[in-house]
Amino acid sequence: MNFWLLLVIKLGVIVGGVALPLALVVIFGELKISAHMQSRIGPYFAGGRFGWAQPLADGLKFIQKEDLVPEAADAGVYRLAPYIVLMGTIATFVIIPFGPDLVASDLDLGIFYLLAVSSLGTVGVLMAGWASGNKYSLIGGLRAAAQLIAYELPLVLAVVAVAVQAGTLSLNGIVEAQATTELFGLNIHLPYVFIGQGLGFFIFTTAVLAELSRIPFDMPIAESELTMGYLTEYSGLRFTMFFLGEYAGLIAFAAIGSTLYLGGWWLPGLPLTAGWMKVVGPIVLLTKVMVIAFVFIWIRWTWPRLREDQLQSLAWRWLIPLSLGNIVVIAFFKVVA
Repeated sequence: MNFWLLLVIKLGVIVGGVALPLALVVIFGELKISAHMQSRIGPYFAGGRFGWAQPLADGLKFIQKEDLVPEAADAGVYRLAPYIVLMGTIATFVIIPFGPDLVASDLDLGIFYLLAVSSLGTVGVLMAGWASGNKYSLIGGLRAAAQLIAYELPLVLAVVAVAVQAGTLSLNGIVEAQATTELFGLNIHLPYVFIGQGLGFFIFTTAVLAELSRIPFDMPIAESELTMGYLTEYSGLRFTMFFLGEYAGLIAFAAIGSTLYLGGWWLPGLPLTAGWMKVVGPIVLLTKVMVIAFVFIWIRWTWPRLREDQLQSLAWRWLIPLSLGNIVVIAFFKVVA
């Protein structure tokens, strides 16, 4: 089959079968969880008693709204920005292994690819902030760029420590390495979060929250300060794309965190090569993804927003030195053990 045709088919399956359905599930989960945490009812009209259709109703509402382009905006860049952000998120799903053979493309340099495409979001946000012709949008875009650049470093360094411990850059290879771990000659088959990567998982999770601009790292949007930051001038379908991009990114990073630190589609005690793992594996991974997504939602509705100086201080003075120290310790035990 033609390469480009196959690529389009795979992306269609990823968007329609994985990213969009899971994003809707997480949006509904956030609505219900936040309502419970604040002693509210939450959505209960669209979709009956449980309000399960509320995300669909919100999406339909946004699509019906007029797509406006400000007079002072750079129309071409303004229109292109949401696509850049969304495509950077969707491209991440290409290398996530949902089972032994259930991966769109098992790249040998999967981590390099992951770090490259995840950086597209920074470009898209800068484009949106600059092209909107709005000072609040510009400030939001600059805040976002400073934040994303700062937290890319601890994110990359945390992932490097996993690659050092696993001895491979392939995500499927990292899953298999966790299932066949040896430490000081002992067969310790546990996910990396329990064997040397607890600190790395904490750094990765913190950096991901900042990459997604979720509370307590939502300074680029900060409604009370910047209206909606780089999203201020967006409406209709383009705003929907930013909105879905955030939740699709949450799912993608949760799946990556599950793969790197929690064993991915594998569970301790389950045979790695059994044929039925092709069915059980995706269920295991999706369960881990939902647990991490719940933690992200829990943090959002628990913590207050940080100040900009506190955010930068956390990245440069704490997370980056800790992640460098984590690499040194992992490399030492990799050689000794």
